[in-house]
Amino acid sequence: MAASQKLHSVRRDWRERDVRVVLAALMIAVATVATIALFASQLQRTLVSSASTFLAADRQLDVENGRPIPDSWLEEAHSRGLRTGQMVEFSTMVFGGDQFQLVSVKAVSDEYPLRGDLEIQTREAGPRETVRSGPPPGEVWINPRLLRLLGLTPGDTLEVGNEKLTVSALLVREPDGGFSMSALAPRVMMHKDDVAATGVIQTGSRVEYVYLFAGDTDALESFGAWLKPRLEPSHEWRSVRDGETLSRSLQRAERFLLLGGSLAVLLAAVAVAVASRQYAMSQRDTVALLKTLGLSGPGIARLYLRRLAIWGIVGIIGGLAIALPLFWVLAGMLGNLLDRPVELYFDPNAVFPALATAVVSLFAFAYPPIRRLRDVPAMRVLRSQPTGERRELWRDGLIAVAAIFGLVWLYARELDLVVALLGGLVLLLLALGLVGGALIAGLRRIRGGGNAWRLALVGLYRHRGASLSQMAVFGMTIMLATTLLLVRTSLLDDWQAQLPEKAPNHFLINIAPDAKNDVADFWRERGHPLENLYPMVRGRLTELNGVPVKEAVGSDRNIGALNRELNLTWMATLPDDNKIVKGQWFAPDTVSGVSVEARLADRLGLKLGDRLTFTVGSETVTEPVTSFRTVQWDSMKPNFYMAFPPGGGLEGLPATWITSFYLPPDQKTELNTFTRQFPTISVLEIDHIIARIQDIIRQVTLAIETILGMILAAALVVMAAVVSATLRDRQREGALLRTLGGRQSLLVRSTMLEFGVLGGFAGIVGVLAAEAAVYALQYRMFEGSFSWHWSVIVPVPLASALLVSLFGRWQLGPVLSVSPMLLLRRLE
Repeated sequence: MAASQKLHSVRRDWRERDVRVVLAALMIAVATVATIALFASQLQRTLVSSASTFLAADRQLDVENGRPIPDSWLEEAHSRGLRTGQMVEFSTMVFGGDQFQLVSVKAVSDEYPLRGDLEIQTREAGPRETVRSGPPPGEVWINPRLLRLLGLTPGDTLEVGNEKLTVSALLVREPDGGFSMSALAPRVMMHKDDVAATGVIQTGSRVEYVYLFAGDTDALESFGAWLKPRLEPSHEWRSVRDGETLSRSLQRAERFLLLGGSLAVLLAAVAVAVASRQYAMSQRDTVALLKTLGLSGPGIARLYLRRLAIWGIVGIIGGLAIALPLFWVLAGMLGNLLDRPVELYFDPNAVFPALATAVVSLFAFAYPPIRRLRDVPAMRVLRSQPTGERRELWRDGLIAVAAIFGLVWLYARELDLVVALLGGLVLLLLALGLVGGALIAGLRRIRGGGNAWRLALVGLYRHRGASLSQMAVFGMTIMLATTLLLVRTSLLDDWQAQLPEKAPNHFLINIAPDAKNDVADFWRERGHPLENLYPMVRGRLTELNGVPVKEAVGSDRNIGALNRELNLTWMATLPDDNKIVKGQWFAPDTVSGVSVEARLADRLGLKLGDRLTFTVGSETVTEPVTSFRTVQWDSMKPNFYMAFPPGGGLEGLPATWITSFYLPPDQKTELNTFTRQFPTISVLEIDHIIARIQDIIRQVTLAIETILGMILAAALVVMAAVVSATLRDRQREGALLRTLGGRQSLLVRSTMLEFGVLGGFAGIVGVLAAEAAVYALQYRMFEGSFSWHWSVIVPVPLASALLVSLFGRWQLGPVLSVSPMLLLRRLE
């Protein structure tokens, strides 16, 4: 009996329009947050998988002490379900075609690469082939430049130490080629099993062992946690996020996804709060009647709490039923747009924020106005009486703010994001509260403008409480949607600026000082002038303030820059894509000091004035730190951790020069002429790196556009819910005006003017609050510069005014299509 009564109650609730609005808002809230969270998780996995090809694995363990790791470490990785591969890298002299040449050898196991692929050619002018493994034992793949330097052809023999190996292919591209300084020497790739027979590696030889790992993210994290306590200072455990070229782009893309999800959470909460408040207002007479029939206040609270729980269950189930198919569709679109299969990944943890949003929204936003129904007096049945709810509004407001903070923190776990969004919301609400009330009072004093204008102003003033509430919600919605739009535009513009259409796609390395002018002339004559050439000295950071650097920063800290030689340079002018963040750049007459890349300085704990000692060959150089600067590592231009002034600490040390430039694909044959004329200069082709980064940016752009579309759709739903919150009052007034002879055109114009004023002012305040939020986000989260977005400051308020006025016109539908008397009877 009780069950049938509850089912009847649910059916009765469903027939009520206000309940359907609450359930629709809740379903949309769950669907939006779940879809964005699932899609963001899928996209993040796809992004990292694509970027992992830069390592040929998901994780790398670099060992630079010349000793391989214990076999037990690999066995531990296998026990956790990880795949592994191995590489050995060293430099040596090879002999072929009656000539010797210094080369960089990479010896790989059968499993290489775990991620990505290689490109080879079986003859110099032949087509490129894509392969997923390295050369078999007894064979080598060599760089085309080495083929020309030695005068070899595919099928010839190359002597590596004591072993003669067959040149079976030309190595055009390797997935983990990157910007390694091994590119100073031509590449030779061989099988790891052939290394011992060459006899090249002896005790004391400079050799690097690289171990590759791929598998499930949780297994990788678990193995990493097991491994890190066992690592030595010469070991470096890294992922693609640790690479300078891609880490910044990946980090910013992931933060945008967090921002989009956080805005979805906020919009969902607003929608539920607005719909629930309207439902509570519509239930006052019902509650008063129940009290006259003997139901107590606590009994009413329990009744509506049960309804709330049922709505929560229905909303969660309905929202997930919408979200899951939508996620599969979006994931399929991702694969189609990327023109390659995407492994679908359902992350159960991504559903949790949606469930939390539903529960918190119900009990922090929906329950307070419904709870106050227990205080509705029974006398309301006979006459309208206030409930005295104003006394609880401050408490409910504090609960709502805490709930919003908790939801965004639960989703994003980024303090900067929470502070920026909540700070923008607080500024918006203060501006609307202080200025909005004055605006409505001031508009009332405006004379003239016709009957429609005067009727609109009277409506604004008569409903000033509701008008301010609607203005606040409109402003919040506009602020959140505009914030996402502005950040999206800034990010895409920034990425496009970093990788313009003719971004440098070739590096020239190892240019001798006396060949610098000849190299510049060579490319100038062919229409490709070199913009900047930089001197480069290889040196190792050894001391900080006279103390061995590893001891000074802590021997337990694994900082890769301390385990290898760094690229040092001198320059008089700060590059355009570098920015001084602390200290001063070198004055023209300065001959001492060193400028340090800011992120490395932060990891080393450096301060201005610290003295750094570098070992360059047999020489030592000690200089004070005079500035920290940011470096745009993904600019495809030469970048340096350490920069000295001309005539400074690097004066007199042997240096080579480096530059980068753009060469169109149809002029690649010029490289053959160049290498013949300058055989000692290394040419590093990075077209594949640029293509990979552009691919990742394309994926991120797709994600940004998709999430922006979903957020804008959610914003429209919220605005529709806000407009419908005063539907009964507006329809009653409209019906009365028609009964008294008011024309339809007058109703339409006055209502659209009234809502247009609300939307326009909310748009102005919302877009300014969005600018404030973007200012904080650009500096703190996305490491970008801020500028006013004039392209939205005017259009957004105009669009807001038009959109809200159209929603107001939609409200009048029943008033214009139904007899006034019939409508009044329905509204009683």
